[in-house]
Amino acid sequence: MGKIRIQYIKSGIGCKETHRRIIKALGLKKLNQSVVHEDSPIIRGMVAKVDYLVSISEEN
Repeated sequence: MGKIRIQYIKSGIGCKETHRRIIKALGLKKLNQSVVHEDSPIIRGMVAKVDYLVSISEEN
């Protein structure tokens, strides 16, 4: 499986508590921070829930 880079681009202030928990579970703490995860359906589902807060890109 490939890897994806997830970058935290918008603040979670004012959004649902469950969405803030997803951001924390992805390992994101500060704005503009990025993390690399394995590309799996679980991670893709988490990113789909908070797609307005993060951006994703393929990692080689």
